[in-house]
Amino acid sequence: MKEEVILTILPHQLREVLKRENIDFQSIQEIRLRVGKPLILLYRGNEVIPEADGRPYYITKDEIREMLDYISGYSLYSYEREMSQGYITIEGGHRVGLAGQAIMENGKVKNLKYISSINVRMSHEILGCADGLLPYITFHRRLYHTLLVSPPGCGKTTLLRDLIRQISEGNEFIKGMSVGVVDERSEIAGCYRGVAQNHLGIRTDVLDGCPKAEGMIMLIRSMRPEVIAVDEIGGSEDVHAIEYAMHCGCRMLATAHADSMEELQKKPVFDRLIREKRFERYVLLGNEPQIGTIQEIYDERGSLLYQDQEEKTAIC
Repeated sequence: MKEEVILTILPHQLREVLKRENIDFQSIQEIRLRVGKPLILLYRGNEVIPEADGRPYYITKDEIREMLDYISGYSLYSYEREMSQGYITIEGGHRVGLAGQAIMENGKVKNLKYISSINVRMSHEILGCADGLLPYITFHRRLYHTLLVSPPGCGKTTLLRDLIRQISEGNEFIKGMSVGVVDERSEIAGCYRGVAQNHLGIRTDVLDGCPKAEGMIMLIRSMRPEVIAVDEIGGSEDVHAIEYAMHCGCRMLATAHADSMEELQKKPVFDRLIREKRFERYVLLGNEPQIGTIQEIYDERGSLLYQDQEEKTAIC
């Protein structure tokens, strides 16, 4: 299914190039197209530059235009809102990032034109990848306020997605709970035309394409979630909404970018959250020996609950 979806949005000649490479589409992480530059795949954690006639395959302006037609169904103007955010979500929850010249209106990006770069980021759903983490972030079938921390590309969104599914469904570690997901960039649920493409459980409600801070408050008022899940918090408005949600009795499940707890503490908004012990579990992820390796788990006091040793524990 993933192969069919991706091939239908690629230029015809590019499809043939990938077919000749015998690429396993389940292992592709990104497909990068840049005008006048070689096609680059991020494949099983490594860069691959496919060749045609014995040399790297270079991307043309016509191929970028052809691909934009396929992505938008020949109606690019109807994707103006998505393009103002720099991406379009396609069937399967895959995200197509765009770069070009920004069209500004009242100091904000209204749209993009002269697209010169496209990055297809694959949505990877790995059911069960959170199995090993649940015992550390639950107690008496109750969820601790949990923050997943890692640099980009280390599997935290994939892990977050499976945690949402398991919390929503319920299992031996946690009772089934209603989960409200604020999916600002359509990466968690991967909504396509309003329908979630990823499995998030039977008790999950998704607010798609909505800013995190506003979305958290909207969900509390409208859906009465027991758990709120958001990806990549960072602004002060996100923190205020998180504190509001916690005061309303919601359990928080979130992710953030940082290489370590030390780096996280250097960021002003997180320093206060850590000092005030808002989150009860901090899960640090890495990509060695593979993406999604749990490196460390801390509690709200900074006590180390788990540290990866000789035998790596990969969750994604």
